Amino acid sequence: MARIAVIGAGMGAMAAAARLAVAGHRVVVYERTRTYGGALGRFERDGFSFDTGPGLLPLPAVWRDLFVKTGKEPLESCVDLVQVDPSSRHVFADGTEVSLPNASRAGVVAALDAALGAGAGQRWGDFLVRARETWDRTRRPLLEEPLWPNWRELAEREPYPAVPHKRLLRTRRAGTLAEVGAWELRDPRLAALLESHALAHGLDPRTAPANAAVLPYMEYAFGVWYVRGGGLRELARAVYERCLARRVEFRFGAEVAGIVEKDGRVAGVELAEGGVADAELVVSGVAPDVLDRLCGGAPVRGGDEVVPQRGGASRLTVLLALRGARPEGTAHRTVVHAADREAEMDRLFGAAPGMAARPTVTVLRPDDPALVPDADHEAVTLSAAVPALGGASDRATTAEVFAHWAEQLIDVAERAVPGLRDRLLWHEVRTPAEIAADTGVADGAIAVPSLAAAGGRLLHPANGTRTEGLFTVGGWSHPGGGLPHAGMSGALVAGLVVEGPEFRGSQ
Repeated sequence: MARIAVIGAGMGAMAAAARLAVAGHRVVVYERTRTYGGALGRFERDGFSFDTGPGLLPLPAVWRDLFVKTGKEPLESCVDLVQVDPSSRHVFADGTEVSLPNASRAGVVAALDAALGAGAGQRWGDFLVRARETWDRTRRPLLEEPLWPNWRELAEREPYPAVPHKRLLRTRRAGTLAEVGAWELRDPRLAALLESHALAHGLDPRTAPANAAVLPYMEYAFGVWYVRGGGLRELARAVYERCLARRVEFRFGAEVAGIVEKDGRVAGVELAEGGVADAELVVSGVAPDVLDRLCGGAPVRGGDEVVPQRGGASRLTVLLALRGARPEGTAHRTVVHAADREAEMDRLFGAAPGMAARPTVTVLRPDDPALVPDADHEAVTLSAAVPALGGASDRATTAEVFAHWAEQLIDVAERAVPGLRDRLLWHEVRTPAEIAADTGVADGAIAVPSLAAAGGRLLHPANGTRTEGLFTVGGWSHPGGGLPHAGMSGALVAGLVVEGPEFRGSQ
């Protein structure tokens, strides 16, 4: 039995802690804030409650596996996990609307044909078949296995089976997600549908590799889910309680100031309040630059390893308290697409970062009595991709900018929620600064999932490091950002600790 110190109580870190405790190790989690969950936070006011991080869960099998492997009670006995149907409603720039059923390829094809015209659904369905092939090719190396030592094979190979396309007398194949939309889907509304999945993860569709097709595939193949009774924060609560049941010890308000090394391997963690906690292994759930600082400023990775990513996009969230009940039959999620997609990308990912006048906005309207003071009110969450803070020095000015952008989100959301401003009691703005405070990532950037190709720039560093006994977990290490990926990172770290370097992932 080893003494293991886990830095941070994010979802990936807690997933690793629970698995390591079941394996017989003594695990202590040191969390600088006063609560658990990392990005899965909660905001409460006047009887209203909101998720401040992700509002929907894809690929719940990852978390079901955690609960199966760490105790007798399955996930569904700990949270009220429900499938959202329809999975989403989309309002396109030309006014066309479509509601897409959850986890039904045939239903999605039929809905798109009916809304966008004959043939649109078939093109999307054919795309999903290619996306499934991409998923089959990349699922193990990008989710279920430790990062390959020969990771450059993943970096150089595009696994998406693009359709040959004749362009300017040449036959070409799509290499980016935007090209997939333009050349294979051949409808600006289908392209907007595809690209919205990239935007939701902070990716520029014009530079994201074609194998980012796995992002919409995960949703359409496995569905999207919600936790009734309080939102996805309840998933964090359930994982935390599973850790406690497995005798994981949590120390909140305990900031780690450094990682202690002795004879080339970790020996414990130094606490900001003073003293050293001895540990034979350390699992770090913090961003790469924070980890480097904890190791005395020396990079813990180097040579031919994957270079840690620097995030470029974040998320602006607006929490709305509304008078009036949620109308019967309201879609849980509505995506209102930007009037000018190219302008939106230029503003978000260009040389002069900003936000388009009418950006792509996701509107979440959960049917959950636990979120409101009574049946005559509704809690609504708006979100849009925005530039990360990037070290801006004048935070007051930055706050004013984000407040202005929040008003733009509300304006856009009125296309999904008629009479929104007349119903509005109050709203709360959550900026990248709040994301930075919740997660410890200095600029509030969102970690993207690991993807193949693109020269490896969308791969994340391996879970092992050059320092013996030091491992990394969570969105800033393999396999990257997103709730499913966080859970898998915890499984990978536990496997590497328990079985050693020969661990090759779940079978």
